[in-house]
Amino acid sequence: QVQLVESGGGEVQAGGSLRLSCADSGRAYYAMAWFRQAPGKEREFVAVSSWSGGMTYYADSVVGRFTISRDNAKNLMQLEMNSLKPGDTAVYYCAAGEHVLLGHGGTYADAREYETWGRGIQVTVTS
Repeated sequence: QVQLVESGGGEVQAGGSLRLSCADSGRAYYAMAWFRQAPGKEREFVAVSSWSGGMTYYADSVVGRFTISRDNAKNLMQLEMNSLKPGDTAVYYCAAGEHVLLGHGGTYADAREYETWGRGIQVTVTS
């Protein structure tokens, strides 16, 4: 059974850092991504990486602060989050897709493009 399991969440003060990890079953997905959902808001795209890590895209709100990376030898995807803000508080989800369109004008920011999801992990940033 395909599984994605997130880890590394928690509570941090504004300006601090956290690293999220997503462990997968070793299946070679075309793209893997992070989404987040804050209370009362819709799930939103955060970052995506191709399987090789050669292509990455970010939401404007996290550019320069978050870095997505792949370690295929360890079946891990990570999200390094720096300069965290209270507005980054949300449940963060790992997602994987076989048919995501990367590149400019791609569909990678649409949650419907991803077939497999983790259960999510809480990130809380206090002011």
